[in-house]
Amino acid sequence: MNENPGALVPELLLLAAAVVGLLLGAWLPRRRQYAVRLLAAAAAVAGLAATAAAAREPDQVVFGTSYAIDGITHAARAIVLVALLIALALSADATRGHRRETEFVVLLLLGSLGTIVLGGANDLLLLFAAFLLASVPLYALAGWDARALSTEAAMKYYLSGAFLGVAMLTGTAILYGVARTTAYSAMRDGLAGADTAVVAVGVVALLGGLLFKAGAVPVHFWVPDVTAGTPPAVAAIVSTIPKIGALVAVYRLLLVAVPPEAVDATLLVAVVAAASMTLGNLAAFFQTSVQRLLGYSTISQVGYLLMAVAVAGRSELAQPALLLYLAAYAITNLGAFAVVAALPAYTELDDYRGAARRHPLLVAALIVCLLGLVGTPPTAVFLGKLTVFTAAVEGGLGWLAVLAVVNTVASVFYYLRWIAPAFRDADVDRVAAPPISLGSARTAYLASVVSLGLGLGGGVLLPLLSGPPAMAP
Repeated sequence: MNENPGALVPELLLLAAAVVGLLLGAWLPRRRQYAVRLLAAAAAVAGLAATAAAAREPDQVVFGTSYAIDGITHAARAIVLVALLIALALSADATRGHRRETEFVVLLLLGSLGTIVLGGANDLLLLFAAFLLASVPLYALAGWDARALSTEAAMKYYLSGAFLGVAMLTGTAILYGVARTTAYSAMRDGLAGADTAVVAVGVVALLGGLLFKAGAVPVHFWVPDVTAGTPPAVAAIVSTIPKIGALVAVYRLLLVAVPPEAVDATLLVAVVAAASMTLGNLAAFFQTSVQRLLGYSTISQVGYLLMAVAVAGRSELAQPALLLYLAAYAITNLGAFAVVAALPAYTELDDYRGAARRHPLLVAALIVCLLGLVGTPPTAVFLGKLTVFTAAVEGGLGWLAVLAVVNTVASVFYYLRWIAPAFRDADVDRVAAPPISLGSARTAYLASVVSLGLGLGGGVLLPLLSGPPAMAP
C-alpha cells in the first residue's frame, strides 16, 4: 500500500476545518460564529495553494490504486474550492448570527470534500463512499432552515438519493462479481470478455447514482423542487458543487474502467445528454419562479457538459472541454443565484420589473450571468460550449452538437423572460426598492467579472487541462 497522506493535503484541510469548526462553533456565542466561516475560507485558500503545488508533481495513485492524483483531480479540486469560496461569500448574510450558522458551514465543507473525492476516486468502493459523503451533508443542508418547504425539499432529495444510492451499490456489486475487482484499471481487463448484457446493467445502475448527483435526465426530478424549496444560498450550493465531482467521476469511470467493447457508453451518455438539455430547456420555458427556472436551467447545462463525457477517449478536447465548462458553469451559476440571494423579495420574474432603474449593477451582473449560461461571448460558458461542441464533432457526435446548438438558441427565450421585465416600468406598488443583501450583491459582481475574465483568458487554461488520467489505458 502506497499510503501517502501528504498527497491529500487539500482534502485533509477541508476535513480538519470541518472538525475544528464544529468544535469551535459549540463554544462560540451566536454573534461570533463567523469565525467558523473564516476558518473554512482559510482552508479553501490553503487547499488551492496545495493544489497548485501538487500540480507540479508527477501523476500518482495513492492508497493502493484507489485514489488518483492527476490533472483531472487537480482541476476538480481547484473548481470545487473556488466554488466553496463563492458559496461562503454568497451565504454570509443569510446565515450570519443564525443559531445553526456553524452547522451550515460544516455541512458545506463536508459536501465539498465528498465532491472532490468523487472526482479523484479510482476504485468503486471509494467512489460509493465519496457519493455518500457528497450526499448526506447536502441532504441536511437542504433542510437547514427548517421551513416547511425546505423540509419537504430535503425529504425529496434524501429519498431520491437513497433509492439511487442503492442502485449504485447494486451496480458496484454486479461489476465486482464480473470483474472480481473494484480497482478501475484491473476492472477494465476483467470486463473486456464478460457478458455484455450483465456489464451494461451494472454500468447503468452505477451511473444512476452519479447522474443523480449531476441532476441529469432521467434522475432529475428532485432538482426543481429542491432549488425552489430551499433558500437561494442552499439552492446555489446543491445545484452547482455536486455536479463537479459527479461529472468528473463519470468521465474517469467510462474512460479508465469500462472498455468500449463491453458497453457502448458513448451512445448511452449521448442520449442522456440530449434528453437533459432538451427537457431542461422545455420545462424552463414557462416557469415564473426564478429559482425553479434556474433549477431547470441546471438540468439543461448538465446535458451540454455530458457531451464532453460522451466523447471521452474519442477526442483530445474532451477532457479540457469538460473541465473548462465545469469551471465556467460553476462561477456563472453561482453568480446568478447570488443575484437572487441579493434580492430576497424578488421571487418571481415579474418582481424584477423596473429593477434596472433601482439596482443597475445587480441587473448588469444578472445579465452577464444569464447570457453567460446561454453561451454568449465573451463569457466563460461561451468558450466552454465552443470547446465542448468542437469535441463532440471530433468524436463523431455531430448530430448531438447540432441539437445542442438548437437548444442553446431556444434557451435565450426563457433567460430573456427574466431580463426583459427589469427594463420595464415598475408598477405603483413596486416603486419602493426593497432592501438588498450587500454580501450576496458583491458576490454577484465578483462572479460576473470572473466569468468575463475567464472567457477572455480561458484559452490559456486549455493546455493546462489536458493530459490523460492516471492509469488510463
